[in-house]
Amino acid sequence: MNPGPSMRMKPCASLLLLLALSWTALGPLENSLVARSQSSPPALALPNQTDSFKFAALGDAGTGEPTQYELADRMAALRERFKYDVVILLGGNIHGSARPRDFVNKFEAPYKRLLDGGVVFQAALGDEDSREQRYYKNFNMKGKPYYTLEPRPGLQFLALDSSAVAKEQLEWVEGTLKGSTSAWKIVYLHHPLYSSGRGHGSDPALRTALEPLFVKYNVSVVLSARDNVYERTRPQNGITYFVVGSGGKVRQGGIDRNSGLTASGFDTDLAFLAAEIAGDQMYFNAISRAGLTVDSGVLARRQ
Repeated sequence: MNPGPSMRMKPCASLLLLLALSWTALGPLENSLVARSQSSPPALALPNQTDSFKFAALGDAGTGEPTQYELADRMAALRERFKYDVVILLGGNIHGSARPRDFVNKFEAPYKRLLDGGVVFQAALGDEDSREQRYYKNFNMKGKPYYTLEPRPGLQFLALDSSAVAKEQLEWVEGTLKGSTSAWKIVYLHHPLYSSGRGHGSDPALRTALEPLFVKYNVSVVLSARDNVYERTRPQNGITYFVVGSGGKVRQGGIDRNSGLTASGFDTDLAFLAAEIAGDQMYFNAISRAGLTVDSGVLARRQ
């Protein structure tokens, strides 16, 4: 007996019902995957030792755009498990106008959770940053365009003003490095000595002025930005250079993969660097806005 109209189900109706049932069954899983990509903390593959020094770094961050806020949320989520207390800002701190409300919208609001948790931001100036930013209390520059930071014995950071590397600053760099007793020396500045970025790339004049000092006095790591990508170079004369310039915007496809410099690169989304110094090793993760670990590894300090 043929089924009547009430017993028949048209093929399209069957397909719709099947899809609805499938969505009902898979919906929670699908929703959990979406939630994970949007709000779960990023993967953690560092040693995460209790007595190590932990920090984060990013540059060209201060856009005030939603993507900046989303990456800042990733940074705050990571800190719940990876207790860093310092963030290195690599210039491009406040893009565009720099009125008082811009410092709120482009810095204080996105990083509120970190600031409220006691995280200290240590800034370097970029080429588009006003010189007056060195007086802004939350950048902790104390009015100096270049300065040194020693968060614990055996570790020294040098923040440079790479927009104006005059004789006075070069003499200060050499004197500071020569007189340092720290095993770890890390330099951070806005303009990259080495970069495969299509936007700006390496700064040859800066490299000529600074690289001999970095090599001579055992700098181990140099952090920079300006190119709106993430890149870790192959060691250059024993030094690893990072470009972490996608803290607020990204130049998609912005890495020249034929440069021969790139050990690892990421140019499809925003990213920041999380690092941990334990003894003679520096462990690091580069983490994207989506919460993916897009680069990781360990570096030995130069002897």
